[in-house]
Amino acid sequence: MAVTELKGVSKSFGSVRVIEPLDLTVESGEFMVIVGPSGCGKSTLLRMVAGLETVSGGTIAIDGVDVTGKEPSERGVAMVFQTYALYPHMSVRENMSFGLEMAGVPKSEREILVQKAAATLQLEDYLDRKPKQLSGGQRQRVAIGRTIVRDPKVFLFDEPLSNLDAELRVQMRLEIAKLHRELGATMIYVTHDQVEAMTLATRIVVLRDGRIEQVGTPNELYTDPDNTFVAGFIGSPQMNLIPAHVTGTNDDGHALVDIPTLEVSGFAVPLRDAEATLPSDAVFGVRPEDLIQCGQDEPSDFTLICELVEDLGSNVFLYNAASREDAIVAELPRGAHPGYGDPVPFRVSNGASYLFTSNGRRL
Repeated sequence: MAVTELKGVSKSFGSVRVIEPLDLTVESGEFMVIVGPSGCGKSTLLRMVAGLETVSGGTIAIDGVDVTGKEPSERGVAMVFQTYALYPHMSVRENMSFGLEMAGVPKSEREILVQKAAATLQLEDYLDRKPKQLSGGQRQRVAIGRTIVRDPKVFLFDEPLSNLDAELRVQMRLEIAKLHRELGATMIYVTHDQVEAMTLATRIVVLRDGRIEQVGTPNELYTDPDNTFVAGFIGSPQMNLIPAHVTGTNDDGHALVDIPTLEVSGFAVPLRDAEATLPSDAVFGVRPEDLIQCGQDEPSDFTLICELVEDLGSNVFLYNAASREDAIVAELPRGAHPGYGDPVPFRVSNGASYLFTSNGRRL
């Protein structure tokens, strides 16, 4: 296990800056997930840690040693790629031991390390098979096993589940989480899937356009986002973000807002910073599960006209517009199914709303 420190790390390809100077510390034994949309620079950042991309600026240290200019083989890291990258003519045993053989590890020791890794990954019955005789999940486990036998200081994962079907992705998420618990190893994992990030990470880095938007635990990012990008990226369905006007504050220090889309006036929204200077134009945020459907005689905050109901069995969502970009989404009680055009009253769960500036900063 090892602490990994990035200080002022940046990356440019010619005149194009893909990673802005950033600082990041991954603690020993931590499972850090780097998440963000395609093209945000997350794989480039991981490849710089691995030594597969040169650093344009800043330093990278692993276990207290500056590895910025070192070769990948000298960094004490092992990487699992999006593609399995297995040798098709070699057996599982040979694939897992090949790196050790190239490093001059004696055959008897290689066999012990392979057997131990195979037991951890439940691959003992497949050691003599070729990759073409394995399922996608088994191939990915072999790729992970190839890194385990090297006993690296840091495990690096570059979207390792993106080529698997939905059921296998769930299975492999569980296996990777179990592996982290058993090994207690430092892991840095890149994905564009926020579900993977939320279920695997001890901490998450949200990246956009080569910049870190926020770092925190899954719960911190979900309940206390710094801006509208994090609020919209973390959570499925994403947070409702609705234009609003700030009209003042109340005695509790909450902002009072008018929300024309919802025909709401003077709604009180808790502020992160009660001393913040409030703009006149803002963005009101509330998650679908924090919109509570009201009974016939209960007071409500606003009414949504049902345009579409998405029934997923365990969850039911109401949309008041056919386009997700334009819709306000509310989670309904299980079994509820209003008809097209029905008015449905809602209230906002106490303290569960957010306010942002028009340029996205949390207030």
